[in-house]
Amino acid sequence: MHSMKSSRKKPPAHKAEDKAHGMPLGKTNYLIIGTGALVIAGSFWGMSIERQVDGFFALNVAPFLIIGAFVAIGFGILLRPISRF
Repeated sequence: MHSMKSSRKKPPAHKAEDKAHGMPLGKTNYLIIGTGALVIAGSFWGMSIERQVDGFFALNVAPFLIIGAFVAIGFGILLRPISRF
């Protein structure tokens, strides 16, 4: 008599390329997002230092920096990381 072996197979081992797709964002994405956040914080800090509602920085510089930083953060989120083979 021979014994019946189960036909259950082991799951395949994870390949290195499967691990590469684990993180949705790459280093470049986080760098762009972090830089945008620092620019936003710096712009608001600059406006608080000026202490004038109608000052030059508050009216002419900060709005463009803040809008540009939000655009950069959006770009950093949507940018696909470069896959290396």
